Amino acid sequence: MQDLQYIELETRKNPTAAVIWLHGLGASGHDFEPVVPELGLPEDAAVRFIFPHAPNLPVTINGGMTMPAWYDIRAMDIDRVVDTEQLMASARAVGKLVQREIEKGIPAHRIIIAGFSQGGAVAYELGLSYPERLGGILALSTYFATADSVQRSEANANVPISVYHGTFDPMVPESLGVRSVETLKNMGYSPTYQTFPMEHSVCLEEVLDIGRFIRRHVL
Repeated sequence: MQDLQYIELETRKNPTAAVIWLHGLGASGHDFEPVVPELGLPEDAAVRFIFPHAPNLPVTINGGMTMPAWYDIRAMDIDRVVDTEQLMASARAVGKLVQREIEKGIPAHRIIIAGFSQGGAVAYELGLSYPERLGGILALSTYFATADSVQRSEANANVPISVYHGTFDPMVPESLGVRSVETLKNMGYSPTYQTFPMEHSVCLEEVLDIGRFIRRHVL
């Protein structure tokens, strides 16, 4: 996979922390750019937000139409038949962005990986397998697609994980969020789980909690 294109936004000069935020199927890096001012971060917080654009791929469930996608979804049954190789390739591509931040002076433990829907599945894969301790994983309205294959890193055995889901989500049923949390706990992680009365989206209360997560773990 070619290097990802991305949007970069800094809350102040000389950032000391970074958040790499992955969008969902058919969207772009611009999707969550407007969220940054709503996070309630301190005025002196210097955070670099990176919003990558997924590559354009044919997506089976959408009639083979080409669109921004982190991987192909072959069937929309409850277990989500996905192209695992493409998902892992996307995780490696995002991993290059993590390495770039490290090379720019931000240590891995001050870098958070966030993802919505498809992006969340990539965030799980990358965050749990990354060889250096990360600052945290934010999983929004998503599912743990590579639970059976992820090569877990000992460095992230205790990585903070927050999982969010809408109780009325018609695209990714809340049962998949619950299953992700149960799977993570069975693996020895300690995720937090919050739900909100919304569909396949985000809400202000959730965004504010994400801001608190950022402050708690990397600021």
